[in-house]
Amino acid sequence: MKIGIVCYPTFGGSGVVATELGKALAKEGHQIHFITYRQPTRLDFFSENLFYHEVDIKSYPLFEHAPYELALASKMVNVVKYEKLDLLHVHYAIPHASAAYMAKQILKEEGIHIPVVTTLHGTDITLVGKDPSYEPVVTFSINKSDGVTAVSEDLRKATFELFDIKTEIEVIPNFIDLERFKRQKKEHFKLAICPLGEKLLVHTSNFRKVKRVEDVVKVFYEVNKVTPSKLLMVGDGPDRDKMERLCRDLGIYDDVRFLGKLEAVEEVLSVADLFLMPSEKESFGLAALEAMACEVPVLSSNAGGIPELNIDGVTGFVCNIGDVTTMTQKALEILDDANLPGFKARALERAKVFDITKILPQYEAFYHKTIERSLRLLEKVD
Repeated sequence: MKIGIVCYPTFGGSGVVATELGKALAKEGHQIHFITYRQPTRLDFFSENLFYHEVDIKSYPLFEHAPYELALASKMVNVVKYEKLDLLHVHYAIPHASAAYMAKQILKEEGIHIPVVTTLHGTDITLVGKDPSYEPVVTFSINKSDGVTAVSEDLRKATFELFDIKTEIEVIPNFIDLERFKRQKKEHFKLAICPLGEKLLVHTSNFRKVKRVEDVVKVFYEVNKVTPSKLLMVGDGPDRDKMERLCRDLGIYDDVRFLGKLEAVEEVLSVADLFLMPSEKESFGLAALEAMACEVPVLSSNAGGIPELNIDGVTGFVCNIGDVTTMTQKALEILDDANLPGFKARALERAKVFDITKILPQYEAFYHKTIERSLRLLEKVD
């Protein structure tokens, strides 16, 4: 198949999933065309089946904000027409699904039919999408998509609760490349960070309020009182300065390292003993899955789709959002030397369920089903 993939080219979960999916599809022989305003972060290798088309967003004095959606729709029209694509797969509803609908209608006028698959990732539904300013467009765009997927059962349920959706939504979970994300021999790195054999806790995020990074620091503060530990904070965002000040105020700054954005996060995860994800909202928890693939148990909140991934008492523990006291108790239970090996082994076994080799065929089957269904509907109309 020739597939166009539209996504945000950032470190965010939807962009990462879209890029990794495209790369995997290319390896299977499909021709993949990325359509974004910048080359995706993880589009980091050459393949004869991978192509990148940049959306040129021009700014004119008339516009206070550049009309990205129009530029994106125009680029989709051109790529579909000249590359003869079989399918468009847009990740994140806003504004990709509505831009795809516009492109589809323009192409229809030229006698070209292009099926559109929309994948919902989380905040496009639970945060931005339900805003009254966007809700009618999001609802319309989802209903007009030829196929819709969500990354968790919880997100699927939330979409039906928040929007008047008339179409079916299929759950295809996020995935992991176990060839990349696996525990590596980095003992020298662990020794440099934890020279006295301290336990190592890790958190990765974009440091936004919704990630509840303050809870990460508070849990670590309490754990460190009982079990000598170190904390690695991977990522960046608006709450980083605040968290650095909090660490200083609590007197734990020397035990915490802020590493910023890292491409090879699997190297850090390879030496971790516990991954912290106390998020307020999380449609799936891709960062937690990456940790589990590196044999790191997860202490998480019960937000969104996380409990579908992190099995309470098996791969780690799931606690109520904001319950720092319980999180601390459960973190200490995991870090106990008698329990830690078992949690690590079970985390890896759980991650194997989401190996890309198992999830990729689900997407391929969904593409074929969507194309066939859209063609049948087209024949009925004609």
